[in-house]
Amino acid sequence: MEEVCYEKVLKQIRGGHQVMVFVHARNSTVRTAMSLIEMAKNRGELSFFQVDQGPDYGQCEKQVQRSRNKQVREMFPDSFGIHHAGMLRQDRTLMENMFSRGYLKVLVCTATLAWGVNLPAHAVIIKGTNIYDAKRGALVDLGILDVMQIFGRAGRPQFDKYGEGTIITTHDKLSHYLTLLTQQNPIESQFQQSLADNLNAEIALGTVTNVDEAVQWLSYTYLYVRMTANPLAYGISHKAYQMDPQLELYRKELVVESGRKLDKARMIRFDERTGYFASTDLGRTASHFYIKYNTIETFNELFNAQKTEADILSIVSKAEEFEQVKVRDEELEELEKLLCNFCELPATGGVENGYGKINILLQTYIGRGEVDSFSLISDLSYVAQNAARIVRALFEIALRKRWPAMTYRLLNLCKVIDKRLWGWAHPLRQFSALPPSVLSRMEERNLTVDKLKDMGKDEIGHMLHHVNIGLKVKQCVHQIPAILMESSIQPITRTVLRVRLSITPDFRWNDQVHGSVGEPWWLWVEDPINDHIYHSEYFLLHKKQVVSGESQQVVFTIPIFEPMPSQYYIRAVSDRWLGSEAVCIINFQHLILPERHPPHTELLDLQPLPVTALGNREYESLYKFTHFNPIQTQIFHTLYHTDTNVLLGAPTGSGKTIAAEMAIFRVFNKFLVLMRWFNRRETWEKVRVVVELTGDVTPDMRAIAQADLIVTTPEKWDGVSRSWQNRSYVQNVAILIIDEIHLLGEDRGPVLEVIVSRTNFISSHTSKQVRVVGLSTALANARDLADWLGIGQVGLFNFRPSVRPVPLEVHIQGFPGQHYCPRMASMNKPVFQAIRTHSPAKPVLIFVSSRRQTRLTALDLIAFLATEDDPKQWLHQDEREMNDIIGTIRESNLKLTLAFGIGMHHAGLHERDRKTVEELFVNCKIQVLIATSTLAWGVNFPAHLVIVKGTEYYDGKTRRYVDYPITDVLQMMGRAGRPQFDDQGKAVILVHDIKKDFYKKFLYEPFPVESSLLSVLSDHLNAEIAAGTVTSKQDAMDYITWTYFFRRLVMNPSYYNLDDITHETINRYLSNLVERSLRDLECSYCMEIQEDEQTIEPLTYGRISSYYYLKHQTIRMFKERLKPELPIQELLAILSEAEEYAELPVRHNEDQLNSELAQRLPLQVNPHSYDSAHTKTHLLMQAHFSRAQLPCSDYGTDTKTVLDNTIRICQAMLDVVANEGWLVSALSICNLVQMIIQARWLHDSSLLTLPHIQKQDLYVFRRWSAKGARGGGGYRGPIEGLPELMAACDGKEDNFTSMVKEVLQPNQISQAWAFLSHLPVVEVRMSVKGWWEGCEEQTERVIPANVTNIRDESSWLPLHADQEYVLQVSLRRLNAGQQRVKEAGQQGTDGEVRAACCYSDGVFVVSTVLTSESFSRCIYTLYLMSDSYLGLDQQYDIHLNIIPASIAAQVNSEISDNAGKKAPK
Repeated sequence: MEEVCYEKVLKQIRGGHQVMVFVHARNSTVRTAMSLIEMAKNRGELSFFQVDQGPDYGQCEKQVQRSRNKQVREMFPDSFGIHHAGMLRQDRTLMENMFSRGYLKVLVCTATLAWGVNLPAHAVIIKGTNIYDAKRGALVDLGILDVMQIFGRAGRPQFDKYGEGTIITTHDKLSHYLTLLTQQNPIESQFQQSLADNLNAEIALGTVTNVDEAVQWLSYTYLYVRMTANPLAYGISHKAYQMDPQLELYRKELVVESGRKLDKARMIRFDERTGYFASTDLGRTASHFYIKYNTIETFNELFNAQKTEADILSIVSKAEEFEQVKVRDEELEELEKLLCNFCELPATGGVENGYGKINILLQTYIGRGEVDSFSLISDLSYVAQNAARIVRALFEIALRKRWPAMTYRLLNLCKVIDKRLWGWAHPLRQFSALPPSVLSRMEERNLTVDKLKDMGKDEIGHMLHHVNIGLKVKQCVHQIPAILMESSIQPITRTVLRVRLSITPDFRWNDQVHGSVGEPWWLWVEDPINDHIYHSEYFLLHKKQVVSGESQQVVFTIPIFEPMPSQYYIRAVSDRWLGSEAVCIINFQHLILPERHPPHTELLDLQPLPVTALGNREYESLYKFTHFNPIQTQIFHTLYHTDTNVLLGAPTGSGKTIAAEMAIFRVFNKFLVLMRWFNRRETWEKVRVVVELTGDVTPDMRAIAQADLIVTTPEKWDGVSRSWQNRSYVQNVAILIIDEIHLLGEDRGPVLEVIVSRTNFISSHTSKQVRVVGLSTALANARDLADWLGIGQVGLFNFRPSVRPVPLEVHIQGFPGQHYCPRMASMNKPVFQAIRTHSPAKPVLIFVSSRRQTRLTALDLIAFLATEDDPKQWLHQDEREMNDIIGTIRESNLKLTLAFGIGMHHAGLHERDRKTVEELFVNCKIQVLIATSTLAWGVNFPAHLVIVKGTEYYDGKTRRYVDYPITDVLQMMGRAGRPQFDDQGKAVILVHDIKKDFYKKFLYEPFPVESSLLSVLSDHLNAEIAAGTVTSKQDAMDYITWTYFFRRLVMNPSYYNLDDITHETINRYLSNLVERSLRDLECSYCMEIQEDEQTIEPLTYGRISSYYYLKHQTIRMFKERLKPELPIQELLAILSEAEEYAELPVRHNEDQLNSELAQRLPLQVNPHSYDSAHTKTHLLMQAHFSRAQLPCSDYGTDTKTVLDNTIRICQAMLDVVANEGWLVSALSICNLVQMIIQARWLHDSSLLTLPHIQKQDLYVFRRWSAKGARGGGGYRGPIEGLPELMAACDGKEDNFTSMVKEVLQPNQISQAWAFLSHLPVVEVRMSVKGWWEGCEEQTERVIPANVTNIRDESSWLPLHADQEYVLQVSLRRLNAGQQRVKEAGQQGTDGEVRAACCYSDGVFVVSTVLTSESFSRCIYTLYLMSDSYLGLDQQYDIHLNIIPASIAAQVNSEISDNAGKKAPK
């Protein structure tokens, strides 16, 4: 064969062509090239191979001589080259260059060159057609595809007219290759070999969930195309093919066989009876890390929790991924050398075996060993790439199996491979900046990172005999990621602990070392005795947190068992850095577990009570049913025939609202009722007067006084009842009904707690009994709540969660994945399947966490529907009718989804769209409604099936995903099962797999309610101090004993960090609590403690904070940042810094949206704080004034949230500056309020506040002056603002129409005129009342409103010094209208606010006392500021001339004072 090859090569060379000789092993390239050179030398024909040396030949020769490859250097002068995958990349490139330049006549290479590099030659020769197949361990024929590919390299398109290809093979194979070359051979599929791996990937992805889907999936493959075209090649007999032309049975056979294999390897769960596949952690890990099925089999056999690092490397080296790596004879010597020099761990298998070679190479890679043989270099890089991936997969498997020691070992091994450093090396070796000699010295002297942190830079330099290196070492030490962890534990029940972990970064950030995003960490809780992980999670320490040193809060729950273990460990390990970890010990020595919970109320087997038991036709007419349900029947007597307080705990959907109505009927004819959060307002309005309290500070008193029923939210009622002494309607309340009282444990809980405590306090002071009715879901600790509400044995009804009118079937499914969005996407297919399985034709409610998720879920469901026979199966209405409805919808995505019978419901939708969707769903016209979680509380739409898709939501404040409160999940589940239509409801809860156990526990047994008052105690104490109910520290202690918090403190002390429950400890704990809260309030200028250290005196700022329902931190910030003369820009910045805005969500990637929005707005904000809630608030307010386009619909809802709070915060700011007497700031705040109400900047024309008038329309007003002069009428000047326009129109609509008719439509004109004609026109009259010399009695002198000449003596009003006068300002509204109008403030020339007051329409008199001690002329200014409209403010100067005191006048005034004092008698 060598001879034939040489002759063929020589023939081509003589013809002046280049030749490529293809061989089939790397070592054959060198052997063949050497034998060809040898033959040429022996025959004296070497001169034919010499090349013409071009100008750059010398340069090329130098390049070749620099190569590390000895054979390349030796062959180049004879114009021979070699090329194979075992060579270094630069050597391969060098050979390709030399060949294309013509300096190599013959290139001997492996077939990879034909596939990988486009390097043509005139002639190609294939030397031999036997190729070694490692899998079969035998020689096989070279495939026709390889032959075609190699021959494709013959003939260079630019230079040759034809190419020549030669195959040198054995005689018996000649005809085989001839037929293959002359007849075109089809390409067959090799898919069957890896069918199991690919099927597992689809199951893990969720696209294939059963055998039928897998059979369908196979029909999309090329394998299927070839099986139908050439069944015999795939072992399908002709007969079988005729009976099953679609090959469904054969495909099913393939799928079932693969399914069994995967099930055996525990990669999936395959139920052959139903044909369903379920993915497992192992299968998902294999799919994610691209691990082959056979490798997983190996892991199952060899991998367990006791393996050492050496065992792990041995297991990894046996992976199927390395099967094709073989040991070559020429490598044995070098492998022996590597084994001795670089292998720190024993390498099982030694140098003779393939897996031994892998192990040696992997350890050499970690030890940064030098490899000489080129084949070993390429094997080394292949091993390194794959081993890292396989070890990561093993780490995930160990973590899922909850083996702590193994997980830790594997995570370290992952980093060892990534960093190429053994775990016992010094952590500073991870920094390339430090010289090796210094690192070696550190290791010799055993200078650990902790020791280095404590040493100074000079001391380090001295120890390492290198003076200047100290600073660099110190910098590196501080750049190794380190964290400090502090944990606090709270027992929720006797078996569940909540752990709050505070993680503080303790290192310096450097972008070159750490990148620009964050440092990833793994965290797990391990029980060292049982060797088990109870919780694990992945978290990211963001760059911003590290730079600012801000700590990150992680909250999770873990189980606890009795007898209690001594301790658990929380271990945090960096995902990237060796030696970077932290451990925190959870100690259980002082843990007191809460009391066991009392049993539930049993549901009695009673005869259902008819509605007629109410004994009142009017009441009975409210109900469409004839009998009460079992729960309502059991509690009827207590609610309707007694006055005891009631706590009713029953699952959602069991008819609690009607129970509350029974209690209302009881007191209806006598008293006023207060009800919290009910949705039956429309029903009640048929019977009684119902008032809803909305967010303003002072609701309409008259309406409240006349109401029978007040529906309100806790915050609103808290604000109103704070001043209960002055509000008779608060004292008149006879029954307080609190819906969802279990929310005591959530964010809004403290407000509920305060309301009930205050109600009890009020009733004890007014000796009027107020009945309290609490409604909640089934509770674990109902007895505590009942004690707090003053309920004895009668009145407590706490039924089991299972007592529902419609029984509920719950399915919980866990989903893996660290990242939220991909995890949510993986839930869409299971959602679709749950609908098909549990509710193919009945209504379905899907709850998601965000508006974005409503859209993404809907679009995915539509994609799944599209593959069905009837894609519109969820639309239960005529398509034409639905198209008409879709025409009225604004939201574009909703238009699309409704056509498929899927509705979306969230706060970002227009109200009309929301109402349409609700109606369609309630009337079963659409089958599926995807809603955000708020719908569970807000609207009562039951459905047959409820799916909770994910139990986390993005919390803008902490910038991470946090869990819904368990009560929210129960509330959502409670929407399943429609009492009138279903005999069973179904709920499917899709959760993050690590939380599955927690939900399993608490969805079936009730959740205890704890108090969350502690975090906001200061604000509520301040309200009581301001109201005068708390006047000393003892009062504050007593106040706390009224709360639910106090009840739970005794029952579950460890939850509130109380060590034991002796009397002294509790007293000391409460005393510290009060001290701490009062200290906070004192720092916020809200109150002061008197010298006796007991009495508490409220201050003005505390009253302002309580009245406007603000947090004390906000008032402190106002006190410290407000100044006498602040412009509007500064005030806007202060306003947006209010603590109330800290909760505004800044969602994922919104920092970028904020950055883009900021570019379009006039006022600059701090560019480093785009992810801050306060900065976002600032931008939203600017966008509101500029009427700018917002980046997305979420921002619209956020703006509404911001504006809801703005007015009361501004009014509090105004009170603060008025209290200080700062005129300029007070006027600026008034202007700011006007800007907020009108959504305009102050410098905008006030004419723009007219409806439909835009900037481009203002010219019609400016040019009016000329027309006005001609046409007669009122005002004649140019119109720049609203007052001029009102004067010019002179109350006539025609005048206005003639101005604007060219820019507005008739209906727009009438709307604009309606606005303009109702603007308040206020007439101001001023007079001064008092004694003057020469007057017998008190007289009143009028002050002229407009003074034209101040030199005129009559413009000045004389007043006697040291004498009190009353300034009376009479305000009268000239035009009719209902709006609230003005704020009157009156200031002195020294810029101080002397008096301020608010009023609404009609004649109004404000009086203030004027006194002066110095003789001079002074000017007071009266400001009349609108709190709603821009451009309507008025200002009047009052000219006063102070003259010497008059004895007579003084005597008269004293006499009148005394008479006034006696008069009341």
